Amino acid sequence: MSELGKGSASASTAAPAPGSDTYKGWLFKWTNYLKGYQRRWFVLSNGLLSYYRTQAEMAHTCRGTINLATAHIDTEDACNIVLSSGGRTYHLKASTEVERQRWVTALELAKAKAIRMMNDQSDDSGDEEPTSQSDRSEIQGTLKILVSKLDDLSTCNDLIAKHGAALQRSLSELEGLKVPLEGGEKIKAVNERATLFRITSNAMINACRDFLDLAETHCRRLQRALQYEREQRTHLEETIEQLAKQHNSLERAWREAPTHASSTPSAPTTGQGSERVNKEDASDEDEDTEYFDAMEDSHAFITVTATDSTQHRRSQSNLSGASGGQASDWNQDDHMSPSCNDVSGKELLPRRQRRTHIPDKPNYSLNLWSIMKNCIGKELSKIPMPVNFNEPLSMLQRLTEDLEYHELLDKAARCESSLEQMCLVAAFSVSSYSTTVHRTAKPFNPLLGETYELDRLEEFGYRSLCEQVSHHPPAAAHHVISQRGWTLWQEITIASKFRGKYLSIMPLGAIHLQFHSSGNHYVWRKVTSTVHNIIVGKLWIDQSGDIEIVNNRTKETCQLKFSPYSYFSRDVPRKVTGVVADSGGQAHYILSGTWDDKMESAKIIQSSRGGSGSEGKQKTVYQTLSPKLLWKKYPLPENAENMYHFSALALTLNEPEDGVALTDSRLRPDQRLMEEGRWDEANSEKQRLEEKQRAVRRRREAEATDALDEECDYDSGRDYERYQPLWFHQRRDSVTGETNFVYRGGYWESKEREDWSMCPDIF
Repeated sequence: MSELGKGSASASTAAPAPGSDTYKGWLFKWTNYLKGYQRRWFVLSNGLLSYYRTQAEMAHTCRGTINLATAHIDTEDACNIVLSSGGRTYHLKASTEVERQRWVTALELAKAKAIRMMNDQSDDSGDEEPTSQSDRSEIQGTLKILVSKLDDLSTCNDLIAKHGAALQRSLSELEGLKVPLEGGEKIKAVNERATLFRITSNAMINACRDFLDLAETHCRRLQRALQYEREQRTHLEETIEQLAKQHNSLERAWREAPTHASSTPSAPTTGQGSERVNKEDASDEDEDTEYFDAMEDSHAFITVTATDSTQHRRSQSNLSGASGGQASDWNQDDHMSPSCNDVSGKELLPRRQRRTHIPDKPNYSLNLWSIMKNCIGKELSKIPMPVNFNEPLSMLQRLTEDLEYHELLDKAARCESSLEQMCLVAAFSVSSYSTTVHRTAKPFNPLLGETYELDRLEEFGYRSLCEQVSHHPPAAAHHVISQRGWTLWQEITIASKFRGKYLSIMPLGAIHLQFHSSGNHYVWRKVTSTVHNIIVGKLWIDQSGDIEIVNNRTKETCQLKFSPYSYFSRDVPRKVTGVVADSGGQAHYILSGTWDDKMESAKIIQSSRGGSGSEGKQKTVYQTLSPKLLWKKYPLPENAENMYHFSALALTLNEPEDGVALTDSRLRPDQRLMEEGRWDEANSEKQRLEEKQRAVRRRREAEATDALDEECDYDSGRDYERYQPLWFHQRRDSVTGETNFVYRGGYWESKEREDWSMCPDIF
């Protein structure tokens, strides 16, 4: 009993009032008949009651959780509480009746709030507009909070009435007492009832205070917002009136001098005007110093564009605005060798007319939280997801999309300078993320043995092949060979975690690129992708982390930094900066841009050590030539917002083609049904394919177990017919030292023979 008293004391000191959102304390939980009741630390928050062995376990291990929205609360005797929800029941015991009643009050409040939240969530699941503004969402959220606080007051009022009636009954019984001994027990009961009444009254007062404070705060905010909107409207009306007057005056001026306007299509520039323009440009020239954030593992630096007497052009290395450069900037580059620019990357037009549109995405509403709330902390590939959250492409096809800007590699293959070649390779590595800025949908997880080919040999000189070589963990191997002098291969394993508010996607594995003529072998890895607002708000994706590109032949490097988005940062969103250095660590080029728009390079002509920055790091000042355009994103096709924001290449990836392997993603039925807008059929087909894959895996594991039992050869350690991919095999990489899957050959020969008899039946 002393331990019970200890638990009560701990709870009373650690737990806030029952009217607050969180309640903590010690209770005794029934475990089994051998151990009986054991002391546990309970936490009541957001409608969930969780328990831990100790308070220290809250940081890492939760022993159990029960949802109060569907729970039944019962009291067996003076100190016991029974919670049951579904097939789960908690038998709890408090040290005193007062402590028990505190918990019961807190549980009843939390249950009422959880039920209201669940009802609100179900009511609003299909009513939200995708283009709701932040102000409207904030007002709706404020109204919900106020209503919730008002409901808390109503619940506390009911509890006060309940406990007040009990207190009145106790007082009535006290008045009719005659026996002194019995009177002492009744007086004790009256005191306990009065304590309960006081606790509930305090909770009522706190809830009232919170409601009033919140109402006053938001009332002042709404008044300021209303005043601001009135001022903005007045200012807008004045601006429109001024524009209308200017429009009328310009129209009258044009009508009064029609002959002069038609005879001077391009007015000559006077000397005075030229002088004014030059002065304005010269004033801009004084502001061309751009500051870059320090790279993680390198010193901080500043770039200063060198002044050119014949060119007054402002350097915009951070790409806060357009650089003014077009695609021809690279060809006109005075600090790039002519060998990089002798032929355009698009010198051959496609011989085949490929499709430019797919069926529009249906407008199906679905409550994401109802599916994802039980998946927190799980591997994304192990969560059964309907096609409503997918796009009609597989992960193999998304991997192939990295080749959208393959002409960068065609240019790089013609470069004689390895440093210039590194700039183009870096731009190519950044360009692979440009298609993800609006692509928040999840691609289909490929089935084991699924393949995807992209044969653009006649059009662009390359052939690409992907194969799903492992299912758990999911891994895909990719091989591309180009007749224009390069080969690319990679094995990517996707590690992903759902964190509740956002989804982290971590691609694991190295990307290899080798140029045939020079033998330059580049290796780099991808950065982390994060999908935000999984539960509430509009989905958006961000890329963050560092990429180190290494030329293993010359030991030249490129350090790229993808800056994560921040509300408080002054940098342009989706910013990418980088430095290209030789084997001795001397910087030669500065790279800058954004991963969703373009990348530029600027050649360094001089460097010097500067002063210390705000973080105490010494900065290097780089004087560079004007930046030149390396890569510019292609505009999205017309009506792309209704076609999953697919690029021109993505629209063609799932286009049916003759002669592909029987395991090709184009032949996957659930993916095809989704593309055609038949989502209900696609969901049924997706479940069938996944169950078929599980059955094959169980059969393979059973056969391996039976074979081991029959042979009883435990010393050899030989695996029984482990799954072997059809077109890739494992080899140890001589550069990275890792064991990964590389192309073994034979696919394109089988395609020429039209022989796919070796392909498994996976669809």
